[in-house]
Amino acid sequence: MAFTSFLGRVLFASIFILSAYQEFNEFGVDGGPAAKALKPKFGVFTSHVQSHAGIQVPEIEIKHLVSAAIFLKGIGGILFIFGSSLGAYLLIIHQLIAIPILYDFYNYDNEEKEFNQLFLKFTQNMALYGALLFFVGMKNSFPRRLHKKKVPKTKTG
Repeated sequence: MAFTSFLGRVLFASIFILSAYQEFNEFGVDGGPAAKALKPKFGVFTSHVQSHAGIQVPEIEIKHLVSAAIFLKGIGGILFIFGSSLGAYLLIIHQLIAIPILYDFYNYDNEEKEFNQLFLKFTQNMALYGALLFFVGMKNSFPRRLHKKKVPKTKTG
């Protein structure tokens, strides 16, 4: 059972770790292809937040967002493999930030090809998010192992 659980965590976390590794290798000076893909989506996201919520989003360099995503996915994935709740929380934070920005199917008409592609990726990432929440919930539902105190042996003489 313990090996199966470990293998499941390795396979699950490999999605995030491999993605972080690829983004790290392509990062370059400007954030690489990830920054180029994120920039217009982040602009649309911030304009939506500012117009609908009335919240002023501070100016953020896209390469800093990409480096934060690399950190959250890489460190979170590695910690998750070893069963750490902190790793799961880091991956949850990444998913909470990335999903509405990257998979903005709501900005497209449902007749467009991009709508179906983005909606499919959105639902897949929501499933990953749900699995992370499940992991945290299950981890917190089991009581910690209590160490039984050894009863001292009485000396008979």
